[in-house]
Amino acid sequence: MKFGIFYELQLPRPWQAGGELKLYQDALTQLETADRLGYDHAWVVEHHFLEEYSHSPVPESFLAAASQRTKNIRLGHGIIQLTTNHPARVAERVAVLDLLSNGRCEFGMGESASITELEPFGRDMETKKDVFEEAVRAIFPMFKEGGSEHHGKYFDIPLRNVVPKPLQKPHPPLWMACSQLPTIERAGQHGFGALGFQFVSADAAHAWVHAYYNAITKRLKKLADYQINPNMALVSFFMCAKTDEEARARADGATFFQFALRFYGAAQNRQRPAPGTVNMWDEYNKWKRDNPQAQEAALRGGLIGSPETIAKKLRRFRSSHIDQVILLNQAGKNSHEHICDSLELFAREVMPEFRSDPEHDAWKAGVMSGAIKLEEIDTEAFTDRYGKLAVSVAPTKPSAAAVG
Repeated sequence: MKFGIFYELQLPRPWQAGGELKLYQDALTQLETADRLGYDHAWVVEHHFLEEYSHSPVPESFLAAASQRTKNIRLGHGIIQLTTNHPARVAERVAVLDLLSNGRCEFGMGESASITELEPFGRDMETKKDVFEEAVRAIFPMFKEGGSEHHGKYFDIPLRNVVPKPLQKPHPPLWMACSQLPTIERAGQHGFGALGFQFVSADAAHAWVHAYYNAITKRLKKLADYQINPNMALVSFFMCAKTDEEARARADGATFFQFALRFYGAAQNRQRPAPGTVNMWDEYNKWKRDNPQAQEAALRGGLIGSPETIAKKLRRFRSSHIDQVILLNQAGKNSHEHICDSLELFAREVMPEFRSDPEHDAWKAGVMSGAIKLEEIDTEAFTDRYGKLAVSVAPTKPSAAAVG
């Protein structure tokens, strides 16, 4: 099993001078720590205009900086929005990061899930899937030697040689953002690794893994000429401390993250409020005061607890044949010190048990070769993105945000 870390670069209000500087510098130090401790991947999102929830619009710059402070950890776009970026610019950014990192780039792709992000770039919810698929078809010829051209409905690109080319051949490993079961299956069908931004139980993970690997082995339909990447990764809320109680006390950011997702997700087309009209941190704290038991339940989910508790949960995930668990540590107002302590303790006391898994390797080889036939599991009971213990939110009329 591989282990990654995940960054939205969250910055709840109230905002203070130097807050974004500290956010970015702390995150780079955390990546440096993760690299030293032997974590496999670092994933960074691309989001635009999402106050408090994500201050990460230019992941390629952040990852380029990280490439100069790390040696081994793989640096993942988790993801690049193919709907809000021109295909040539995407190909250029991926290639440059791959060169700067000496071949450690991972290329995750997505569409964006909010009209707030899409609309300023001239895109909409109705056509974003079609734009994404056309962008995929345009990008991959650009990684090959020589020139390429593309003439489609959404992009018209004359013959040009996009330079530089990536170090990894034919291109860095490919991933697709997946927030719902149908997109897990779609990633498998297209041959992409699945970046599962869900927060589910081991039972649900088992069903989703089956859905993914059945799609990639039985219903493969690539969008272009590229190398497939059969891998299933799931994000989990994370905080490791000496005791369960201490871990939960340090993991308040996990419930803020869930609250913000639920709050925004309740709006039509996930429309975000106008700038400065919502103080998400205040709304979250109101919800906490009104729902103390719900917050306590949410903190019992994910990989939050002592090393013993987390190892027990991971053993169940291992049996579901997840390829990678991505740990979401930087969330809400989780402190830099607690994040680093958590990474250190997990790496020292939990990670070694899961480093080598020949049974999983043999299972995966058998599945991909066709020697092992997976049953088609009924996934109806496992469609909820958040899991049984997750935060449930009915947004109230938003309060005005404090300026700054």
